[in-house]
Amino acid sequence: MQISPLQQGIINRYQKGFPLTSEPFKTIADELNTSENEVISAFKELESNNVLSRIGPVFDHKKAGASTLAAIAVPPEQLDEIAEKVNKFEQVNHNYAREHDFNLWFVVTDSDWLALNNTLAEIEQATGLSVLVLPMEASYHIDLSFDVDFSQPTNHGLEN
Repeated sequence: MQISPLQQGIINRYQKGFPLTSEPFKTIADELNTSENEVISAFKELESNNVLSRIGPVFDHKKAGASTLAAIAVPPEQLDEIAEKVNKFEQVNHNYAREHDFNLWFVVTDSDWLALNNTLAEIEQATGLSVLVLPMEASYHIDLSFDVDFSQPTNHGLEN
């Protein structure tokens, strides 16, 4: 996929500081000197090409309810099917495959610990598999935003 200058500007500028307005795409359009429809189209194309996975906040989970990392040991041939079932829960904000006996990991956030435990039980019921709960013992803030440049091909430091 070829990334347009508008899409690259969106990626670099709005990893942080996404506008908290009633019309965020219009705000972005005004800031980037383009139309709201162009911004929306750029976001849709980034999403459909799996460049953008989600738009959402990062917040201190302790101030917003209860949250935990969880994992399931899934038979490899069922990984996609089970991941799809887990993704249907609105309390799950992402999941990913791991090379481990517990090969499907995900984060669950809910309004409080009782609701979180109920959601975990529902996930077990929906998947037919036990959920390993891995509560956070210490919190670390890692800034994962970075500038990207899609205009220059790279060998990622590897020599030919």
